[in-house]
Amino acid sequence: MNAAPVLNPFALFFASIFTSNILLANFLGMCSFISISKDMKSSNGLGMAVTVVLTVTTALNWVILNYVLIPLNVQYLRYIVFIISIAAVVQMLEMIIDRVSQALYMSLGIFLPLITVNCAILGVSLFMEIRNYTFLQSVIYGLGSGLGWWLAIMLLSAIRKKTEKAPVPAGLKGPGITVITIGFMAMAFIGFSGMLAVQ
Repeated sequence: MNAAPVLNPFALFFASIFTSNILLANFLGMCSFISISKDMKSSNGLGMAVTVVLTVTTALNWVILNYVLIPLNVQYLRYIVFIISIAAVVQMLEMIIDRVSQALYMSLGIFLPLITVNCAILGVSLFMEIRNYTFLQSVIYGLGSGLGWWLAIMLLSAIRKKTEKAPVPAGLKGPGITVITIGFMAMAFIGFSGMLAVQ
């Protein structure tokens, strides 16, 4: 296994939120991003849920990879094992949200269990492995990626509220203006890539 890259924790944290945003730089997790961003409350709830799942699963998958899969020389099972650990964390989170906030649970609907197959969640764990992050770097990267996803969905939700009342041409209403908005958001986030980048 290669040595972990030397990265300033603050640079890694802010880069994973802004310049290397998992959603707007890598375009992972777009399905629920576009579908849920119609409503601010649901966007906020899903953003929090994705942040918690990303942070916990990245840390958990690092431990499983380095203390179970690599010592047993079964790294080829990592995809299945990572997905199982993600599914377990999402199931626990789903039960907690169901007990704490029934309204949020109902508003998230099918997208809460679908966090399990949100490619951003698996993508962060795979990036963590590919980049040979340490445990601390993995946790920081998972948290930053979750916060970046949350920030992006809240921004899109706020912009979509404004575009509902804006004089948008008929051909662009709905999905058209949403995709264009996401493109502009991605350019704005990537515009800072010279300042901070995740290697």
